[in-house]
Amino acid sequence: MYLLGIGIILLLMKYLEIGPVTGWSWWLVLAPFALAVVWWTWADLSGYSKKKAVEKMDKRKADRIEKNRVALGIGIKKNAGKRR
Repeated sequence: MYLLGIGIILLLMKYLEIGPVTGWSWWLVLAPFALAVVWWTWADLSGYSKKKAVEKMDKRKADRIEKNRVALGIGIKKNAGKRR
């Protein structure tokens, strides 16, 4: 996402002729978009995207379970299984 943001900003600066970007080559201005495509391709092929999605779902599930335990008054026992 950062690459897309940078690409859009550079594109607008080039189009509106703002700052030093005016003198840059169009290849340099459009490079962040190409890098974003490369990043997304790598992320999908390597399983990085799927791993992050699973981690996000697991976190939401754990948060939901904890919220329900607190609502029921159960909470988490820190010393479960230890006797005094």
